[in-house]
Amino acid sequence: MTNWTIADIPTQSGKLAVVTGSTGGLGFETALVLAQTGAEVVLTGRNDAKGHAAIAKIHSRFPEAKISYETLDLASLASVAAFAQRFAAAHSSLDLLINNAGVMALPTRQTTVDGFEMQFGTNYLGHYALTAQLLPLLRRGPEPRVVNLSSIAHRTGFIHFSDLQGERLYSPWKAYNQSKLAMLMFALELQRRSDAGGWNLMSNAAHPGWARTELITNGPGPGLLSFASQFVAPLLSHSAESGALPTLFAATSQQAKGGGYYGPNGFSELKGSPAPAMIMLQAKDAGAAARLWDISGQLTHVSFDQHA
Repeated sequence: MTNWTIADIPTQSGKLAVVTGSTGGLGFETALVLAQTGAEVVLTGRNDAKGHAAIAKIHSRFPEAKISYETLDLASLASVAAFAQRFAAAHSSLDLLINNAGVMALPTRQTTVDGFEMQFGTNYLGHYALTAQLLPLLRRGPEPRVVNLSSIAHRTGFIHFSDLQGERLYSPWKAYNQSKLAMLMFALELQRRSDAGGWNLMSNAAHPGWARTELITNGPGPGLLSFASQFVAPLLSHSAESGALPTLFAATSQQAKGGGYYGPNGFSELKGSPAPAMIMLQAKDAGAAARLWDISGQLTHVSFDQHA
């Protein structure tokens, strides 16, 4: 997979993909390339104006692209359920689900409409519920894949089972790191459950390294990261287009393996071509992953078993 690029992506013609959080940044770049390579792509987001602008932007480059936009707010379980119902009514199967949407290091604790800490709820719980509700459609696809977006931030993350929602002690980075660790653990556990249950899914995860997107601007805001973005980024980071490559590798490459994790191959996995990424020990804890899976089902009132 040395120097893997979009030129290495096999045709995606005939495949149907859903990319969450795809009105900008990494999600948009991912959706753009999938459409470019022939997939029918459903872009999703919270801002309808941005969604329609993203559709127009893709069509301006690829007029024949098969793309559409749907409203989906991962911070609302009702929105997740409504999207899944609309999607199931319009489609009989699904080939590719890319759980990309996320928020980063919010300075003050905020909650979703369901009362979850915003980062844990948006980055992880919403995607857990979405994946469960789309599982029947995924299982009808010939070679379905699910890709979860994690982060190098998972390396310092821990699942705080006694304070998952940061009610007793909220820290912007503690919450973000936990949510991205949860996404990686979810990807690995989903592969284990698929193998055990015969779901025929390939579940893996990816991270973009340090990609220059609006995520930092819309999250931590002014401060050290803004300074770093301005002065250090040119040396250690890469574009959103390059940052999307590990996700695209996980989603399309025949070299990708179920239960894999992919990121850039450069210094500290900050930038570079897609390659297997470092998985920290806490992400490999199958017992903790099973516990998190069960708790997530209780919190979201969504069961994979009922949809399997």
